[in-house]
Amino acid sequence: MNNFRMYVPTDIRFGKDRLNELPEVLGAYGKRVLLAYGGGSIKRFGLYDNVVNLLKSNGFHIVELTGIEPNPKISSVREGVKLVRENELNVILAVGGGSVVDAAKVIAGAVYYDGDAWDLVEDGSKMGKALPIIDILTLAATGTEMNRNAVISNPEINEKLGTSGWELLPKASFLDPTNTFTVPTGQTAAGAADILSHLFEQYFNRTDGVDVQDNIAEGLMKAVIKNAPIALKTPDDYIARANILWASTLALNGIPGNGRAGGWTCHPIEHELSAYYDITHGIGLAILTPRWMKYCLDNDETTVSKFAKYGRQVWHFEGENDSEIAHRAVKATYEFLKSLDIPMTLPEVGIETDELVDEMSAQAVVHGGLSNGAFVELEKENVAQIIRACFAEMIEF
Repeated sequence: MNNFRMYVPTDIRFGKDRLNELPEVLGAYGKRVLLAYGGGSIKRFGLYDNVVNLLKSNGFHIVELTGIEPNPKISSVREGVKLVRENELNVILAVGGGSVVDAAKVIAGAVYYDGDAWDLVEDGSKMGKALPIIDILTLAATGTEMNRNAVISNPEINEKLGTSGWELLPKASFLDPTNTFTVPTGQTAAGAADILSHLFEQYFNRTDGVDVQDNIAEGLMKAVIKNAPIALKTPDDYIARANILWASTLALNGIPGNGRAGGWTCHPIEHELSAYYDITHGIGLAILTPRWMKYCLDNDETTVSKFAKYGRQVWHFEGENDSEIAHRAVKATYEFLKSLDIPMTLPEVGIETDELVDEMSAQAVVHGGLSNGAFVELEKENVAQIIRACFAEMIEF
């Protein structure tokens, strides 16, 4: 296990009927609020009115930034920065899913930066002071509510990049599972895939002596695999939603990943698919992940033992043949994701040709550092092979 720093001071307010605590929590950072949110769902289901009425009755001044996209765009960040500066706001309240919180994070940092906000996405070392951020989460997926990371898209140059900064950690996060009851089934499934992918990216790693991290990751995977089908079948099942929501938070707050060295793989590749085609992040990950797993097994026999461990610990497969268990685990992963009614090929999400595959593959290697430190190191042609495998159903495992 490697040395690491863990600093996560986010005040988690988990559970139902906690919104009455918002004025006190928010008021500690100021009374002039940027209320950031996405589409109309928080208005349709009453959360918007509840938040606005609560804040206004407690003397808060509110300026709204609406329309933040599912893959948040740099244009929304720039607009948020403008609103904060023009109205001299001193705290951001992000209400929505991970995209809204990610946009809020970069807005928070860009307010104090003299250049363009995109500079902070391209180079996180430029991220310094930031406005305080409070969030009310409505979707279990990204884990951004308890970490210092954000991902922003720039469609003008077909780039989707991650950035980070210690000052971007939310000061407080309100995690009410009932706010996820109305999430459409497709988004619930995509969120589950995203959570699993976060865990896979950290778990499939070559650092020795990370028993604690591996056991925690395996437990979180099993919780998602158990509860996601329940949430899809019974959207208002509080226990299922609560477990998925908390698993999402824990999957990316540092606990499963700290102490490990090495890069991620499927996320950098998916970021290119999203940057070029604006597909749903979790869906792209679901499509890519089993193909990447199969590529690892087919091309690097040293990966077999970890995949076999995954098969035994998460899927409870028995047997002495590591290779057989490993391949069964990949098949189980694919079939589980497909059972959530997730589109599992690129044509199903509107990517009909492979004309941009080589270009996206080259970008993934550059932006993701895939040729240096990944679980299985990849060059452009290897990434292209994985993406091209996503155009057809998986048959052989």
